Amino acid sequence: MSVLSLLLNIAWIVCGGLWMALGWMVAAVIMVLTVIGIPWAKAAFNIAVYTLLPFGQKAVSRADYSGQEDVGTGPPGDIDRSIFVMGGHRRP
Repeated sequence: MSVLSLLLNIAWIVCGGLWMALGWMVAAVIMVLTVIGIPWAKAAFNIAVYTLLPFGQKAVSRADYSGQEDVGTGPPGDIDRSIFVMGGHRRP
């Protein structure tokens, strides 16, 4: 992490980033406690980390990082979308 990123992260935490990250952590814990929220809890934890230290982070493609495509972009995602369309449901 560069010096500029470190300084910006400290300023971010002082100006309210800590409270926002704690809010996401509380939301993630509540999601874990419910059966319906479990799939979203990991994403809420990730958002809490990115909210705590937003500067110096870099978004990369899953394919570039792990060598595997995302589940929703390959054949499993195509099957899921076709089942949803046949069931009369529409996703945005």
